[in-house]
Amino acid sequence: MENFEFYVPTRIVFGKKTEEKIGEILKKDGIKKVLFVYGRESIKKIGLYNRVVNSLKEAGIEFVEHSGVKSNPVLSHTKEGIKKAKENQVSAILAVGGGSAIDEGKTIAVGAKTEKDIWKFFKREEVIEDALPIYTILTLAATGSEMNGFAVITNEETKEKLNISSIYIFPRVSILNPELTYTVSSQYQAYASVDVIAHIIEYYFTCKVCPNLSNRISESLIKTVMETTETILKDPRNYNARAEFMWASTLALNGLTRTGVGGGLFPNHLIAHALGGIYDLPHGACLSIVIPAWMQWYKDENKPQFERFAKEIFGVSSAEEGIKALTDWFKKIGAPVSLKEVNISENEIPNIAENGYNIAKVQGIENIYSKEVIEEILKKAL
Repeated sequence: MENFEFYVPTRIVFGKKTEEKIGEILKKDGIKKVLFVYGRESIKKIGLYNRVVNSLKEAGIEFVEHSGVKSNPVLSHTKEGIKKAKENQVSAILAVGGGSAIDEGKTIAVGAKTEKDIWKFFKREEVIEDALPIYTILTLAATGSEMNGFAVITNEETKEKLNISSIYIFPRVSILNPELTYTVSSQYQAYASVDVIAHIIEYYFTCKVCPNLSNRISESLIKTVMETTETILKDPRNYNARAEFMWASTLALNGLTRTGVGGGLFPNHLIAHALGGIYDLPHGACLSIVIPAWMQWYKDENKPQFERFAKEIFGVSSAEEGIKALTDWFKKIGAPVSLKEVNISENEIPNIAENGYNIAKVQGIENIYSKEVIEEILKKAL
């Protein structure tokens, strides 16, 4: 194992009706006023909006609403939230929703504490030095943003989809009630499942030092995601399946699977962000298209891990069989596995690759993921 530091300061409040505790939690933390960040109508349709508002009012917490977060949160709307947070002098961010609401909330938390252009933090031109406290109530398990220090935003003008990373944007408290995910559609459940698996396999396949313990944690999480997904698609109100999926999703990207691992990159997310930034496709759909192609391209670079994956997850022996089995599983749950399924043709690949290369430059890995390499991978996704 490599040396490592593991830091997760987020308090998790997990279980039924836990969203009703939000007012009490904020009050105990000395929070007086929050910016209430959420999407559109879904939290109102399931009654969550009223429960949150009632809890805030009962605890005497003032709130300013910032609604309308898109499924791929955009820079312009985020800047509006930063302006609201500053003008209303809020003392914390309360993000209610999936990863999109949480990521926009995190970015607002950073922007509220600086006069610098928020996009410069995504371009790695500025370093995050502070942020407002962040509280979350999760309604879609997928991104793991409820227990990590990452956030992703799309600049709709430049079509760049970039991330920030900082200890300052770990949520202080995240509330996870699996019941709140009962209404997630089968399509978005499929995309969520792909996203969670992607978070795990990025380091699993690109590691240079791959400890057995980390491998086993990763494999257990992948198996749990696959098993619970199949149950959820048949029985959307199965509490135990929703609960295990939700917790697996959180653990997949809170740093646990990376402990002791040497090396490791996030290439599938890089290419998926390039794709999603241009076409505004669901993130999970972009990943299910990219992953099989990338696996075919990369498999000989870490053959033992690919063979281990094939055996441990699917009970087959070769890397090729493992790739096919994962691709077939994506198809089984209803996720696209080719560019043609989302009406993207070969002549559009150079533009996507250029966008991906620009992201690679921001991340400092353009020597590995050149425009030509990204084009080569995308052609395997046709």
